[in-house]
Amino acid sequence: MGDLPGSGGTGLGIGVDVVGVERVARLVAEHERALDTLFTEGELAYCAGKRRRLEHLAVRFAAKEAVLKALGTGLARRMRWTDVEVVNDPNGRPRVRLEGEVAALAARRRLRGIEISLAHSAGVAIAQALAVWSVGEEEACAST
Repeated sequence: MGDLPGSGGTGLGIGVDVVGVERVARLVAEHERALDTLFTEGELAYCAGKRRRLEHLAVRFAAKEAVLKALGTGLARRMRWTDVEVVNDPNGRPRVRLEGEVAALAARRRLRGIEISLAHSAGVAIAQALAVWSVGEEEACAST
């Protein structure tokens, strides 16, 4: 993650993840209770109302992975999958809500925002995340 030229001290982190829908189908069939450790109540409720529930679950899991990659951590110690939640704004656009240790990390590192893009079909789900950081003078100098 580096400083953008002419950006006034902004850094970026990018993450992408692809999840096979069959992987989520297996998980649901073999370990339905595991869904509670991976998804928030809101995510589970949203997906339950969808015709292609497994695709919606898979893309939300891919989004969590992509966000954690964009933050540069992966699922680190004391972080939970439910610390990253995919919600929809009033227009249906997917957004990210951070909680717990992930939110604390984002605050320490001065995260300005995260943008996500989601796509899914019958067999695969993909998500991309872009994290935008405020970079202080000392960090900007260190990256040049």
